[in-house]
Amino acid sequence: MKLARSVNAARAEVGNAHDHGSSIGLVPTLGALHEGHVSLMRRARAVCDVVAVSIFVNPLQFGPHEDLEAYPRDEQRDATIAKGAGADLLFIPPPEEMKMDDLSMKISAGSPANVLEGALRPGHFSGVCTVVAKLFNILQPQLAFFGQKDAQQNAVLTGMVTDLDFPVGLIVCPTVRESDGLALSSRNLFLTEAERARAAVLFRALDAGRDVLSRSGDIERCEAAMAQALTLESHVTVDYARAVDPLTFETPSERADILLVVAARVGRTRLIDNMLVEGRSMKGRRS
Repeated sequence: MKLARSVNAARAEVGNAHDHGSSIGLVPTLGALHEGHVSLMRRARAVCDVVAVSIFVNPLQFGPHEDLEAYPRDEQRDATIAKGAGADLLFIPPPEEMKMDDLSMKISAGSPANVLEGALRPGHFSGVCTVVAKLFNILQPQLAFFGQKDAQQNAVLTGMVTDLDFPVGLIVCPTVRESDGLALSSRNLFLTEAERARAAVLFRALDAGRDVLSRSGDIERCEAAMAQALTLESHVTVDYARAVDPLTFETPSERADILLVVAARVGRTRLIDNMLVEGRSMKGRRS
C-alpha cells in the first residue's frame, strides 16, 4: 500500500493507474476506521483494480460547537486497517494541502441539503460536497463507495455528481451493525459503557416505525412510534424521527419507498441512523 500526503503525490499514483488502464475505487473517510469502512473497502476491492482510501477530518463539515477537535484520530491504526482491507493507496493530506484556510470557492448544496441534517447543521453538506469534489478531482475515481448510514449525505452527493457532471458512480453499501442493531460509527468511541447500551434505542426506534408502517401504512403513527421509543430511553435527546422520501428527504409519495430517519443525542454524543421500507400505500401523509 502506498501512502500519499500531498496532492501531487496522490495524483502521480492515480495517474500511473490510469496509464495502465486500471479502474479506481475511492473510499472517502474521516478516519477512525471500523468494520463499516472495511466493508466499503472490500466492496471496492471486489470491483475495482485500484482501491484508494482517503482520510481527512474535514473542518468544513463541522459546526462551531461540534466535535472537530475531539474527533478520534489514530493514523497508524487506520493505516493498518486500510492495508488489511486491501487498499492500494492511502491519501492522508494535512489541512494546508487541501487549502482549508484559503478556499475562495465552495459548493452550495442543493435541495436535499436544506432539511433534517442540513437544517440542524447549517453548512454541513456544503462542506461535505466541497471536499468530496476536491477528492474526486485529485484521485479521479470511476467509483466512490459510501455507507447507507449517511443516507442524506448520499442523496446530496448524488445531486452534486449529476448536476456537475462528475464521471463518478456512487455505490451505497449496507450499514454494518453491532449485534444489538447499533450502526457502526466512529462517534461510538465517545460513548460510555452505559451510553453504548442506550444507543441501541436508535435501531429499536426504526424497527418500531417499520412495524407501524407494515401494519397500518400510517406515516404520522410511524413517526410517533419512533419518537416515543427514543424518548422513553433515559439520557437520550431526540433531534428528529421522520419518514421521508429517500431521494428528496421530503414527504414521501403514495406507494413510494419510505426512508425512516432518526437522530438523537445519547449523553453528549450525536448519532444518526435510518432504515428503508419498500413502497406501500401510505396513510396520514403530511401536507
